[in-house]
This record gives sequence, C-alpha cells and structure tokens, in this order.
Amino acid sequence: MHWRYDILCVPVATSTRQGPRGRVRRYLQHMASSALSHVIGFDDAPFPRNHRGNVRVLGAVFAGLRLEGVVSGVVRRDGLNSTRTLARLVADSKFGLQLQLILLQGIALAGFNVVDLHGLCQLTGLPVMVVTRRAPRPKKVRDALSRLPGGDRKWALIERLGPMEPVADVYVQRIGLSVADAGRVIRRLAVHSRIPEPLRTAHLIAGGIVAGESRGRP
Repeated sequence: MHWRYDILCVPVATSTRQGPRGRVRRYLQHMASSALSHVIGFDDAPFPRNHRGNVRVLGAVFAGLRLEGVVSGVVRRDGLNSTRTLARLVADSKFGLQLQLILLQGIALAGFNVVDLHGLCQLTGLPVMVVTRRAPRPKKVRDALSRLPGGDRKWALIERLGPMEPVADVYVQRIGLSVADAGRVIRRLAVHSRIPEPLRTAHLIAGGIVAGESRGRP
C-alpha cells in the first residue's frame, strides 16, 4: 500500500529496520489514523546579546498532553551544528523509538544557527514542523544573515522551504507532514495558548534553568 503526503523527507520504505527508513514506515502507518501522539518540541534558552559561546537547547517529550521527559544539549551561537545536535538528541534518547514528530519554535536556534529541516527529517526519519505566532520578514532575516559567516548557505536553507503557511492561528513550515495533519496536531496540542504544549513547555523549562525563572511568552 502506498500513502501520499505533501512532502516526504526520504523515499517510502517497506523495511522493518529500527533506523530512519523504518521510522518513516512506522510514521506512515500512524498517519493513516492521524495518531502523531508522541512529539518532541525544541526551544533554546535565553542568552545575553553579546554571548558568543554555546547556548542550551531543551526538548520536551510529550505523549498526547502528558509530559514524558526532557532532553538537553547545546548549540553554538550563530553556528552550524543545530541540525546534527537535534538529530543526536532524538536518536540517543530513550524516547527516540516512540517519537513521531519534531516541533521547532522557529527555524533557527541560538540566534542564527539555522536548522536544515530536510536534513533533520532525513537523519531522524521523522516529520518536522516549525511553528511561530507570526510569519518572519524575509528581507530582515536575509539582511541579518548577510552579516554572518555562512549566511548565504543558511539563507538557502530557509528559502528552500518557501513562505510560512497560516495553519490553526499560527504559521508553519513542514517537512513530511500534510497541511491537514499539521492543523490537527496544532489544534490537539495547543491547549493553553496558540503554541503547542511541547514547545511551550520547552520554552518555560529552558528559561527557568538558565535565567532562574521563566520569562516572556512562549
């Protein structure tokens, strides 16, 4: 049987291996019933404007609306290692085999450490969705990247995704996920704000750990 969705990060496979292709097969099976109940949401911790080192990243793992656990790592401010770091946190986690979806609050962590959504999807075998309250201003983002090393490559990653789509009162970019399922996921998980609980929780925990208390609206 063949399932068809808007975007797939890797070819559909029938292998039962417990690797990326096996994950995609399991994901497609779950999509048939619109499950997507095991989700990890990543957000970065606050940092001073003049900070130039590593920045803490938190991932909140949810089963439905229940917090199951937390994973933690670091990425470089304005660096290039966000995709590999997130993929490692997913793969090395005890929750990894149950996860069905990765959520990000913005396409970049730690300033402009841009996540390669296609690459993250391929490395993990999981669909990836960025969720934001407002659509970013492309010109402003491109101007900021032009002043950073590797800015052209980072802009190419962003441009490849196309404009963000309005879905369920937020804006999204998605890989391996249909727009209909993106809307269902957001409506099911956004119970206390427009932002899904895995992302809201990751934001609150990251702020509390680094700053002593959570600040700002997720």
